[in-house]
Amino acid sequence: MPTDSAPPSAAASLSEDDRLLVAHCAALTFPSSSPTTAAAAAASSPSASFQVHHASHPYPCAAFAFPPSWSAADWMGGDGGRPPFGDAEVDPALFPSLRAVGSGIPARTNAAFLAAFRRLLDGSTLQSEVSRAVAEEKRVVFTGHSSGGSIATLAAIWFLEKCTRRGSVNQAHPFCVTFGAPLIGDNIFNHAVKREGWSQCILHFLLPLDIVPRIPLTPLASFREEIQAVLDWFSPQTPNNSPAGRSLVIPGYYETLLRSTLSIASYEACSFMGCTSSILGTLTSFIDLSPYRPCGTYHFLTSSEQLIVLTNSDAVLQLLFYCLQLDPQQQLLDAAARSLSAHWQYEPIKECMQDIICVDYLGTISSTVPGRQTDRVAIGSIELSREAILHLSAAAQWEKQRQRNQTKIDESCQKIQEALGSLNEYKRSRELRGVSYYDSFKLQREVHDFDANVRRLELAGLWDEIVEMLRRRELPDGFEAREEWVSLGTLFRRLVEPLDIANYYRHSKNEDTGSYLSKGRPRRYKYTQKWHEQLQRAPVGSSLESCFWAVVEELQAEMADGRAFEDLRDRVVKLENDAHGWYNSGSLGKDVFLGSSSFVAWWRTLPEQHRSASSIAKLVSL
Repeated sequence: MPTDSAPPSAAASLSEDDRLLVAHCAALTFPSSSPTTAAAAAASSPSASFQVHHASHPYPCAAFAFPPSWSAADWMGGDGGRPPFGDAEVDPALFPSLRAVGSGIPARTNAAFLAAFRRLLDGSTLQSEVSRAVAEEKRVVFTGHSSGGSIATLAAIWFLEKCTRRGSVNQAHPFCVTFGAPLIGDNIFNHAVKREGWSQCILHFLLPLDIVPRIPLTPLASFREEIQAVLDWFSPQTPNNSPAGRSLVIPGYYETLLRSTLSIASYEACSFMGCTSSILGTLTSFIDLSPYRPCGTYHFLTSSEQLIVLTNSDAVLQLLFYCLQLDPQQQLLDAAARSLSAHWQYEPIKECMQDIICVDYLGTISSTVPGRQTDRVAIGSIELSREAILHLSAAAQWEKQRQRNQTKIDESCQKIQEALGSLNEYKRSRELRGVSYYDSFKLQREVHDFDANVRRLELAGLWDEIVEMLRRRELPDGFEAREEWVSLGTLFRRLVEPLDIANYYRHSKNEDTGSYLSKGRPRRYKYTQKWHEQLQRAPVGSSLESCFWAVVEELQAEMADGRAFEDLRDRVVKLENDAHGWYNSGSLGKDVFLGSSSFVAWWRTLPEQHRSASSIAKLVSL
């Protein structure tokens, strides 16, 4: 089989300090020439849930090292009622950012690893040690090998959540370095980490043949015995670490792992390559595919001189399969043995980090697609098939297409701003006439009201397109966190949603469909509200100022239907308090409190005793 060497692209960024820190993490994780010594120490001391090491070079830091576990129970838990892949929703109290912002769907992670991390927080000195490091102005570093790397990843994200929630702008982002860590989260997990800009903080070092990162791609619950056999092989307490003398359990499981990885890689490749076959929509109804996907920045150690650096999770997933793709002459048993052995071959990173070359392979991969005469291409010591290179190239092109889509959306920004400017002028002109623009729009008596409706519909089309592109993953993961678009979306929502509400109740849609808030609110407003709340780290659902008129309309309708004020008092008081706060913060306009406002007219029908004690009494009398 002829081979062709792929030319490396420009070096990816790993600063000298970063290299020193990676080597330091490797030294902590693999402290001696024997690869199992550290694991043996951890296994003999169950209380050694982590180790902390304080260093001053390359800068003051506190490194927290988490040991691996060789018990299958610590990988998949003991609850037989869990999903086949052992995944569960993340705890929103620990990880409020790990969700799809627009849809609100929480990320999923390995339930056993999550439970282990919670036990660390609740039953160890981890939190106090981290707080101590922060107080001493040290950079916090998390590291681990195998499942310890997955715990380190959760710890890093937990710490990032704490930093962003409390506004610790002077606290350096943590550094997370893992070696041969298993995949830990689903697509939403990966999307959220990228959206928050945390991927560059989480560095995964991976030997291309290592079996462990791929284990979560198999149904954990169905292969507990086989996974335990693999972990027993790694355990320092196992007397003979040779698969040759063991049963066929491990080679059989290795074959299952290859099939599972192939299914997932092929499914995802069809998705980003634009396959429109209807079979994709029904595939997951018949075949359980693992939810786990790569997350963070991956460094494939393809030789002692070269690291392949990938931030593209689609490309990482393809490599996880194609690096294991068997040659026709290769025996399954030998392949399994090489894959297991690779898991204990990370120790050289301690010595080679300073001189190793980091290569951003996807940067020039389009120029390395093999010709018809070439069957395989070499990346360092790894040979990839033509199909693999095509899939990697497609992953790179999909990422570029998402960037082009964002550029296209950015070009519509001026059009959105012009339409919003026109509606803001409409609002101002109504206010000068002593009329709320909500009431004027609802009546639709003048040409200005008609023109405002045209602008409303134009903006609805533009924002609906953005939302649908997000739902189809056609925009970069970081789009929803871009401050300029969050600000524009907030301005759009506060100015235009009242017009949608007016239109909804003008046509009495509530009588057929239900209330606007529960049945009629478009996604474009839900999404932009959640963008704002996420950027401000505000509680979900706390920014409903643009729905003020929807609440008013429902209260008016219920009172018109004969509901007594006493039955609605709590909701009225909440509306008044919210309106007072929104007005003071500038998110609710003063036109709401004009004497001719339909809200004020309704509010004045409330019992006088209530009105005199109301939080908005002074605003109404302005």
